[in-house]
Amino acid sequence: MADIPLTAAPALGDVNLTFASCVLTERTDIALISVATPHAGYEALAAKIKDVWGLSMPGASASLNAGAMRAIPLAADQMMLAFTPDGGLSETSVQAELTDVAYTTMQTDAWAIIELSGAGATAALERICPLDLDPQTFPNGAAARTMMEHLGALIIRLEADRFLLMSARSSAQSFLHAVETSCRWTAP
Repeated sequence: MADIPLTAAPALGDVNLTFASCVLTERTDIALISVATPHAGYEALAAKIKDVWGLSMPGASASLNAGAMRAIPLAADQMMLAFTPDGGLSETSVQAELTDVAYTTMQTDAWAIIELSGAGATAALERICPLDLDPQTFPNGAAARTMMEHLGALIIRLEADRFLLMSARSSAQSFLHAVETSCRWTAP
């Protein structure tokens, strides 16, 4: 068998674009673990993530974070844990912590993640996202599954003018094109 080395490649080529009123950056430093709650296992999972990471279970429309870990709701009894791997956290260590209380799947390589920030970020998203992004309706920490253009996406408001946008890696270039085009057409 041939010895062919594999090299990790960012889904969007490590894109970093600055527009008149916003900045679009690929986030390649975030690891993702999908977590499904077993039948009648909510309390055990909630206790475990509270004990290990000081994290509460997310509600239906709000992500929660504690330290380096963020819990993002996906569906009933399902969430995504997002974190920056460092000396204390890795995909395998997070999965190992949850072995007895949840079903987990590594998702890092399945998603393209974009951070959109700046004064024009909300306006750019309003062109392609059907959600009401008014800060009173979609405050800091809010998270929702939605469509952007014709693509499934996950949106999380981190701060007033800062969002994480996630879509399937298989359509990463189309997703980037939709967000980038919207940024270009958004007035400063």
